[in-house]
Order: sequence, then structure tokens, then C-alpha cells
Amino acid sequence: MADRRSSAPSAAPDLPALGGRRSSYRERVADALRAALIAGELRPGEVYSAPTLAARFGVSATPVREAMLDLAKEGLVDTVPNKGFRVTEVSEKQLDEYTHIRSLIEIPTVVRLATTADPVSLEALRPAAREIVTAAAEGDLIAYVEADIRFHLGLLALAGNSHLVEVVGDLRKRSRLYGLDALVRAGRLEASAREHLELLDALLERDERAVHAVMTRHLGHVRGLWAAP
Repeated sequence: MADRRSSAPSAAPDLPALGGRRSSYRERVADALRAALIAGELRPGEVYSAPTLAARFGVSATPVREAMLDLAKEGLVDTVPNKGFRVTEVSEKQLDEYTHIRSLIEIPTVVRLATTADPVSLEALRPAAREIVTAAAEGDLIAYVEADIRFHLGLLALAGNSHLVEVVGDLRKRSRLYGLDALVRAGRLEASAREHLELLDALLERDERAVHAVMTRHLGHVRGLWAAP
């Protein structure tokens, strides 16, 4: 596989699906487009046509157009009549709102897991937490986001509420795609990455106070990094 940090995006069929999803070719194309957004290859505010993106990714225009419509439903792009799709620009206010909603959902849910989650299930998340740290150190944004999604949504899934996982997953897609490339260049992503291991250790120690502190710091830390990349 080609280096996923390179400026030229890989063909969609060769890119791994974010979050482990591979259920359809259309979804794999959408995942490839998300990967290009994460790596900064598709820029906020820019307009891209389906044929141009199809040529760039080495696929036909139809799955690209369908995938972009999926991304439009997620709020990642806007349709521009007769031109294509504009990558959505996210304001500081929107990022603040996303972070606030995530804190209202994720912090109490994860704190409860300190007393309810099976230690074996928690320990099973450690490989993903380590992958996050490794990807951050290597500046591999696609691998970082893949592992980050697996860890956080896998952790929330232990609460047994699939709708909660779906809501948080949507919020993460709307926010986590922005600013990561700048954070890597500034060498500031590893500190946030290491917090995943710290959180896991606190959960395994059944320390609710420590879990609350790490989760609060993690969300605030990430928002702070977005604000000043």
C-alpha cells in the first residue's frame, strides 16, 4: 500500500474503510473521500466535480457522485448546482457546539463504564489505543482516525446503546476531519493520542474520578488544538 501521508490520494478500492466498514463499493469510495479530507487533500471551501474526483481516484463518476451525496447528508460537503460539491467549512462556533454535545454524552457514559464494563472488553480496546499513539507519532492521519473511531465508538458501545454510538459517530465525522494535518506539522497530536491509554487504565482501575478527569481533559485538549493549529 502506498504511504497514506502522500499528497496524491490512493485509489478508492485500496484505501481501508474508516471504522472498519467495507459493506459496499459506494461506502469504500466515501471512505476514500473522507481520507482525502483528513489528509488535507480536499480543502474546505473548494468545489470539486464528480468527474474530476473520479479521474483523481481512478474510479467511475457514478460511485463518486453517490458517495458525495452521502457526505452531503453528513454535512461534510454541500452540493453546488452544475459544478459539483463544496467541502464544508466548519466555524469555531460549530466546533464548540460539537464538543459541548460530545461532552454531555460521552463523559457521563464513559464514567459509568468504570463500574459496569467488563475488564476483558475494556482490555480488548488496548490495541486500538496503541495504534492511535503510533499513528500520531508517524503523522499517519488516516490510520489515526481509523484507530480513534474504533476506540471511542467501541468504548461507547460497551454501554449498550446503539443510538448513542450513532449520534457520537456522526458528531465525530463532522468535526474530527478538520485541523489534524496542521496538528501533525506542529507536533502536537501525540499528547492527545496518549490520553487514550490513560483513559483505558483509569477505567480498568475502576477510578470514576480519574475517568471523568481524563475525559474532560481529552475533549478540552482536542478542542484547544483545533482552535490553534
